[in-house]
Amino acid sequence: MDNPARAPILRGMDTDIIIVGGSLNGTGLALALAQGGFRVAMIDALPKATRKAKTFDGRSYALALASKRLLEAVGVWETVAPDAQPMLEIKVTDGRAGEAPSPLMMHFDHAEIEEGPMGFMVEDRNLRRAFLDAVEAEPKITHLAKETVVAQEVSDTGVSVTLASGKTLTATLLVGADGRRSGTAERAGIKRNVTEYGQTALVCAIKHEKPHGGVAHQYFMPPGPLAILPLTGDRSSIVWSETSARAAEINALDDDSYLDVLRPRFGNFLGEISLTGDRYTYPLNLTTAQSFIADRIALVGDAAQGMHPIAGQGLNAGLRDVAALAEVLTLARRRGQDIGSPITLEEYQRWRRFDRTMLGLATDTFNRLFSNDNTVLRIGRDLGMGLINAVPRLRRSFIREAAGLTGDLPKLLQGKRV
Repeated sequence: MDNPARAPILRGMDTDIIIVGGSLNGTGLALALAQGGFRVAMIDALPKATRKAKTFDGRSYALALASKRLLEAVGVWETVAPDAQPMLEIKVTDGRAGEAPSPLMMHFDHAEIEEGPMGFMVEDRNLRRAFLDAVEAEPKITHLAKETVVAQEVSDTGVSVTLASGKTLTATLLVGADGRRSGTAERAGIKRNVTEYGQTALVCAIKHEKPHGGVAHQYFMPPGPLAILPLTGDRSSIVWSETSARAAEINALDDDSYLDVLRPRFGNFLGEISLTGDRYTYPLNLTTAQSFIADRIALVGDAAQGMHPIAGQGLNAGLRDVAALAEVLTLARRRGQDIGSPITLEEYQRWRRFDRTMLGLATDTFNRLFSNDNTVLRIGRDLGMGLINAVPRLRRSFIREAAGLTGDLPKLLQGKRV
């Protein structure tokens, strides 16, 4: 009756839950689960020193108000807050390089909702350090840095992973927070649906002469969208989409020439601009796991679905996964339910699947609708934005959506503990 190959799992677990991936979703989930009383092992391919580097590398995130509440609930917002820039307004418009933006636009002001700023811009370096400091201070979390998983095995009662170092760990549940090319999903036989856009994002940060006033801008241009997102001080984060061939040409330029290409797209409303931090590129696609769960396995963040950054919702969607999974597992354990059972994991998938599908569809549709210079489509989308902006009820609903306040919110996104 016993299977010798699975004996290490059956003898007792090293921990309750193993998380593969030490980025923001992985560390956020580890903290949320530890708060729920679970013992967690987090396997991170990068060294701690790399994760905690203080050098500004240009990367930043737009945290929705609901995501900020999660950070408060797991105890890291107080550390991040001094370096977070509130987003007080969002302006969305059509445009072409070297031309004034369309007068028909969507303008969202945080004053139209009661809860406060719609979101906050936070630099990657500050988020990483805050999460990792909290992880290191939590005795229920074991952080295994510079380790990778080379094999995983599932039984009826648990899961076992083998690390590149030769170490083996056992747990009741395995969570993949290991990105769009999730090895956890691949080893579990979970296939992915991938849509390539033929676009590449150019990412950087700039200094500018004039204050931004906490206003975020989204310009839809024929090759792809340009986001100008406010950082603390007179700085902004740039996420700029071009066709992949053109992006490669631009990224190969020196800094001065790079800025010469950016300026006609950026305009002069903030005065003279200069680069600060590093420059990055990454290809844009929509990649969705065909299932968010398998036997004793769950996926969160980009491992579940990676999307176009057109609405800046990638990390926010991942943190929704984190909040939902932590709540499902915590409540299941309180009921005496097996946290790795199909019943438990299916509850998580039902909660997140619809929201993820709708968000992926929305970003895909917006990108296809706006990343072109078709005259008929241009007129139609400009009129549509003007209509939304003219109707307070519609405008308010978009503001609440941007703030992450709509839908069936897990408790952590409401600022409550499970």
